[in-house]
Amino acid sequence: RPADPTATGQPPARGRRRDSAPVARPSPRRVLADLGPREFANALIALVFSATGPVAVILAAGGQGDLSPAQLSSWIFGVFFANGLLTILMSWVYRTPLAFFWTIPGTVIVGNSLGHLRWSEVLGAYVVTGVLILLVGLTGLARRLMDWIPMPIIMAMVAGVFLRFGLGLVEAVWASVAVALPMAIAFLVVGAVPRLARVVPPILAAMVVGIVAVVLSGGLSRGVLDDGLIAAPMLQAPEFTLRAIAELVVPLAITVLVVQNGQGIAVLRAKGHHPPVSACAVACGVWSLLVSAVGAVSTCLTGPTNALLVSSGERDRHYAAAIANGGLALVVGVFSPAFVGLILGTPAAFIAALGGLAMLAPLQSAFVTAFRTDRALGPLVCLLVTVADVSLLGISAPFWGIVLGMAVSALL
Repeated sequence: RPADPTATGQPPARGRRRDSAPVARPSPRRVLADLGPREFANALIALVFSATGPVAVILAAGGQGDLSPAQLSSWIFGVFFANGLLTILMSWVYRTPLAFFWTIPGTVIVGNSLGHLRWSEVLGAYVVTGVLILLVGLTGLARRLMDWIPMPIIMAMVAGVFLRFGLGLVEAVWASVAVALPMAIAFLVVGAVPRLARVVPPILAAMVVGIVAVVLSGGLSRGVLDDGLIAAPMLQAPEFTLRAIAELVVPLAITVLVVQNGQGIAVLRAKGHHPPVSACAVACGVWSLLVSAVGAVSTCLTGPTNALLVSSGERDRHYAAAIANGGLALVVGVFSPAFVGLILGTPAAFIAALGGLAMLAPLQSAFVTAFRTDRALGPLVCLLVTVADVSLLGISAPFWGIVLGMAVSALL
């Protein structure tokens, strides 16, 4: 059906640029036709995932810098609303699921730096990072880098990142039987009945059962709307200092181009998609410049969200799930104070169980791809370093997992 060979899972035609856009972009009617219950459920679960744990990371990082509620609200508006627009645009243009949000490891790095850097200095580093990412994308270095890293190595890194969500599921069931256990049972029961699963996706059934369990157990915190209803983005001026640029720019650029974009590209390729690597890097650079004006951290092609969008359903309809995810992100951006307050008002076990159940299929796929090789020591080293979660020179563990994994593979 698609006019572009990359949309059918076939390799690009000879002589055709791998980052070129499809000839025929889907009409609104075509998008709605491809947006079935499963695709919408994947989009919703991916959005809920993005608006829970990752938002908590933003709040924790902002707390380290004593940011005001207005600054935090503007930050959250930027990462949802602006990146939702980018997700819709890129997924429609390339007819490929391309979900963009923000770099979580980069947020952690920024939080650590806010103890001794002014917020305006961090904003200046955001701007320089965006320019660097843009240049890497325009020169084609990003595409060559992703083609150079072996797929088993990068999928081992993905497995190491996703593993904590699976472990969180086990811990949630163990710690909160009243909430997490019914969710896991609903997920398994619905998934065991193929006819039912085609109508009601298992993860959606788990979420509904979890919400009912939270309400019945009285687990919803009061005052979830205390921070307001509508977001109020505020323009903020950057300050360019050598100490902030030297400390933040390279680690932020690496987390976007290698760690985050690497995850997103790997999970999409594993499902037969052909994401435009250079175009994604250029988009991340441009959008990082835009969102820095409202205090938001750098944009990236997210790994977990894309993994959830392509976890089930027909491959040539995954792009519709990404467009729906972008549309939902626009709503969350506008109502970010209310939505985030509501999500964070739910028990931690609900969030952990929902994220863990949603990540089971992507985690399984990552392990299979990483270790389906006769030289598995390199991927194993990459996995172990990533899971150990140690950082060096301000750069997070997934990057060093790739470096050491590739070194071991080259030595062998």
